[in-house]
Amino acid sequence: MTSQPLNRQTVYAKIRNAMAQRIATGEWKPRAAIPNEGDLAREFGVSLGTMRKALDLLETERLITRQQGRGTFVNDQSSDELAHRFINIRRPNGERILGDVKSTEVTSGVANEMECERLGLGAGDRVHRYRRVRFVNERPFMLVEASLPFLLFPGFEERNNISQGVVGLAHSYGLLLGKAEERINIRAASAGVAKALDIAVGSPVAVMDRLVRTIDGRPVEWRMAWSQLDENYYLVLMD
Repeated sequence: MTSQPLNRQTVYAKIRNAMAQRIATGEWKPRAAIPNEGDLAREFGVSLGTMRKALDLLETERLITRQQGRGTFVNDQSSDELAHRFINIRRPNGERILGDVKSTEVTSGVANEMECERLGLGAGDRVHRYRRVRFVNERPFMLVEASLPFLLFPGFEERNNISQGVVGLAHSYGLLLGKAEERINIRAASAGVAKALDIAVGSPVAVMDRLVRTIDGRPVEWRMAWSQLDENYYLVLMD
């Protein structure tokens, strides 16, 4: 790549975007070392300080890891630590609860009003939808209903590749995930939720409304989930 002058107001962000694209397209593969700071600074025609800011962004977004004395490496988005980073329900001993998925229902259609609002879509835009129940020890643990922008996931219904959750799915489409936000409250289980979780109608359930975005801020998945926590808990880590 030939170095080119960049707008200095957003120079390190542009460099971060260029390097993130190399990761997304597989040019820089998972667990591989990337060029050192000096070589990258010369390639992009910027100072070492500017390059370090760009690398800081990538590290904050969990795309790379710097190892003292060894170099900088691309993170494997399919690793357990990263693939399950949006799953926050824990057992009393602190163990993350993943559960088993026995079947997944996948459909597509025109986005409804709420999907348009949460995913930033326009009237008439289409979405993929999936619904599944997670089981723990053969008991229903969580009902999940999610929507994905149709244009970001061509062929999703045929591929149906969500075994690693939204992180693995996005990575398989060349999308790198950034931040997520989740709203949590407690409600009485509706008839549909009660049937899926094999509990009594009106039982208290945790309701989790989650939106996941790409690193450039595009909404990539809106998910509603219902779970009877019992002795389990939802963990929030605050920096």
